[in-house]
Amino acid sequence: MQQNLLKEITPLTINDCFTVFSRTKKEFNFPLHFHEEYELNLIINAKGAKRIIGDHMSEINDIELVLIGPNLPHCWKTFNCKSKKIIEITIQFHKDLIDEKFLRRNQTHFIKEMFHKANKGVLFSRSISQLIIKRLKEIAQKKGFDSVLELLSILNDLSKSKNMKVLSVANYSNSVTSYNSRRIEKVIEFLNTQYDKKITLKDAAKIANMSEVSFSRFFKANTGISFIDNLIDIRLGHASRLLIDTNYSINEIAYSCGFNNISNFNRLFKKKKNYAPKKFREDYTNESRVFI
Repeated sequence: MQQNLLKEITPLTINDCFTVFSRTKKEFNFPLHFHEEYELNLIINAKGAKRIIGDHMSEINDIELVLIGPNLPHCWKTFNCKSKKIIEITIQFHKDLIDEKFLRRNQTHFIKEMFHKANKGVLFSRSISQLIIKRLKEIAQKKGFDSVLELLSILNDLSKSKNMKVLSVANYSNSVTSYNSRRIEKVIEFLNTQYDKKITLKDAAKIANMSEVSFSRFFKANTGISFIDNLIDIRLGHASRLLIDTNYSINEIAYSCGFNNISNFNRLFKKKKNYAPKKFREDYTNESRVFI
């Protein structure tokens, strides 16, 4: 199941709380993948499709609501689904949207427990899924802080629901470690604000007050990927957002995100996102997506 596992670079930026997108489609065609964000995924009218989450596989029914934790491999396959009008609503939100200290409070205890279960994937009961459908469809219509409050309210209601089912046996939450180092956090902040400029390992090592060799090892040990791969992921994330939000040419977007070679940008984008930039833009144009 781990073959051809794709790391999805979502277009969420550090200034966003979450994104919600909905689409109607005839099949599932996105490969097995993972990302650092939580994902709440509602699928309607896809009975017979196959759900793959971690080491779990199962055929789904006509209503499907799942919460997927950070870095947990997942995808859906058309399999035995005969429907030509599959409805999918997906909410992706940062893993630190709700502060860890806040989750320790008595009032958020159930959400904390649900997030812990989400590291293996959580399938919600049909009854709670039916109650949540209308709210998920309407959350994109709310504005600003109201939409954030509604997401928190939905998560709270889900966390207190009965008969939620944990899907995967294996736990994938540590496949990419969290940033438990202030040095790493400072470097990530630097990359997120200076990604459009020329950045070297030397620049980052200086911010961490370490030698280049020591910093390179330290960074990979704390993030799970190399400094260069992390920088590329950040740049591609911003490029993805510009492809969705603007009419800038692909060349303009590549150069504005720190790529000095358009061929290299196209190659890396296709490798990392499984889409060419042009196809990525076309597909997202056909979706209803809101960033909050």
